[in-house]
Amino acid sequence: MSLAIDVNGLNKSYGDKHVVQDARIQVEEGHICGFLGPNGSGKTTTLRMLCGLLTPDSGSGTCLGLDIIKDSSEIKLQTGYMPQKFSLYEELTIEENLRFFARIRRLDRRKERIESALERLGLQSRRDQPAGQLSGGWKQRLALAGSILHEPKLLLLDEPTAGVDPEARRHFWEQIHILAGEGVTVLVSTHYMDEAVRCHEITYIVYGRIKASGTAEEVVAQTGLITFEGEGARADLLSRELSGRPGVEMAAPFGKSIHVCGTDRAALEAAIAPYRREPYRWHEVEASLEDVFIQLMDGAEDEKP
Repeated sequence: MSLAIDVNGLNKSYGDKHVVQDARIQVEEGHICGFLGPNGSGKTTTLRMLCGLLTPDSGSGTCLGLDIIKDSSEIKLQTGYMPQKFSLYEELTIEENLRFFARIRRLDRRKERIESALERLGLQSRRDQPAGQLSGGWKQRLALAGSILHEPKLLLLDEPTAGVDPEARRHFWEQIHILAGEGVTVLVSTHYMDEAVRCHEITYIVYGRIKASGTAEEVVAQTGLITFEGEGARADLLSRELSGRPGVEMAAPFGKSIHVCGTDRAALEAAIAPYRREPYRWHEVEASLEDVFIQLMDGAEDEKP
């Protein structure tokens, strides 16, 4: 296994707020790793430490085989970073933005690189359109084009599809998988569960601490979470009654049904026993990533800064 990212013990504080605590992240070359967690959990700070935009208070490791502290300038040259907020110039056209980006980076083969990026992201017909006139999905395509113009080996994407419609999200992820197939390593933060399962592996961070890592199947298995689904008239309203009962680590509505989860089977079954009657129907289901993440987040409430 060749690791593009291999860091351990990363810490970052702002004043008395410990934003990232002893983070350990490993991502194989050419893999897509989903970086998940609630707002304020340190995802953006971690991404910026990995690419050299922020210096960790402590910790060590490598990105692309380079030391994240000593070689941060070299890591920047080989990394594409796409922030959550669109950061290119809205008064410039798509092509002008890419030309400006190429000149800032002092790239060779500028025309060739720009034409390739325009074609890859389907931007040729809009090349003369000002960036400020683009929809969210097209802006994200332009931002991605700018991020890969220098042919990086590592791509860090900070919630790239937030506020983007489903079709644009699907196209965006198709491009991410194509890039990974070409050997680019991708670390992408997201809130969407359907995007998490598109990744080769996932890392979940809660309030600065890494809580789970691995494939989606491995993360679910690591928790040992048992899930029962309750259906029937207004079963979703049972969450208030079941939350906090012995054995119930998470009770959450899922549409018109409810998922009740825990790791102690006997206690969990005892908790739902009073509700095994009409109009409710219960059956055991495989825990979903959403079940796991809700449980991990609830379990970390005491660690919230």
